[in-house]
Amino acid sequence: MKTRVAMIFGGKSVEHEVSVISGIQAILSMDLEKYDVTPVYMTKTNEMYVGEGIADISEYKNIDALLAKSTRVIMVNEGGTVKLNQYPAKKFGKGLSIDIDIAFPIVHGTNVEDGAFQGYLKTMGIPFVGCDVTASAVGMDKYIQKLILKEADIPVLDAKLYTLSHYEELEKMMDDIEASLGYPVIVKPVNLGSSVGISVAKNRVELATSIDDAFKYASKVLVEHAITKLREINCSVLGDENEAEASECEEPLHTEDILSYEDKYVSNAKGSGSKGMASVSRKIPADLSPEKREEVRELAVKAFKALGCNGVSRIDFMIDEENGNLYFNEINTIPGSLAFYLWEPLGVPYKELLDRMIQLAQKRHRLESNIVFSFDTNILDSASFGGAKGSKL
Repeated sequence: MKTRVAMIFGGKSVEHEVSVISGIQAILSMDLEKYDVTPVYMTKTNEMYVGEGIADISEYKNIDALLAKSTRVIMVNEGGTVKLNQYPAKKFGKGLSIDIDIAFPIVHGTNVEDGAFQGYLKTMGIPFVGCDVTASAVGMDKYIQKLILKEADIPVLDAKLYTLSHYEELEKMMDDIEASLGYPVIVKPVNLGSSVGISVAKNRVELATSIDDAFKYASKVLVEHAITKLREINCSVLGDENEAEASECEEPLHTEDILSYEDKYVSNAKGSGSKGMASVSRKIPADLSPEKREEVRELAVKAFKALGCNGVSRIDFMIDEENGNLYFNEINTIPGSLAFYLWEPLGVPYKELLDRMIQLAQKRHRLESNIVFSFDTNILDSASFGGAKGSKL
């Protein structure tokens, strides 16, 4: 019997369109002899739709028309079986109802990759592919990441975190950045990916612009000193917190100081149709010495485990060419295109990668099924409310 998989993409995120590309790429590579796949599109208001056109990228040129011929569904748990049920329910006759065994979220960015959606899936009682709630949240918060990785002796650049209260005193905030970090600096929203809202500032005027831009996308902003002679190296990791392995390394090529959203998704789409992160200009394998390649791959696995990840993640590193030092930059817990292009050079086709991700989710679900989360008792049967207010039973 085939495993019934809901492949979910889209969602309320500035990386919505990127998620659509990643999701449909994955759906087209699934092993249909082993899996019964239901594509599920989440709108920018997080409404879920299914239908014949949902897995057709050309349909997204007119999303209103696509939704008009698709069916809105909601996820429900009925007697331990999770279903996608038509919503609103039909007044007469039987509405659409699809049983699913596992959810496969291929979503990027705030509200969907940061633990919020994972928490929803966990509450619904459906096994899901990828990082759990905690790892997803930590993976999205660049500042908390740094704190955890420092504890694990993984090299990261020092950074400062600023909130809206600091932003209200912009001049004072910039004075602090200049005094503590100096120029150039990188300014980032603390919880976004795909290079959205990220920029390099080399003077005070650019710094003000960068801060304004970053605060458009988040209520907290991270600022760190920028490496002048920078090489970016990426590596994917597959596994869980107990066992994991690293992919081939890549060096993305970019037109500016950092790899921008334009570099990743727009410029490479012109003339040929976007293929998401799979279309980015890059060197695979990266031009690294065997020793540096292994250092990157070993550090990637170490960071993946330290953050408690599951499934496939992509970890972005920085090399300071002035001294050769390697630094962890950030992790993408659901990377664009699921980083399949980093596994193919090692003989792992996309179909196998997706299969192994599902197996890891099933393994986690089996392990969690053996953990006690509740007691078969009801202390409310004998509870008395006649005692002191606020006392524990």
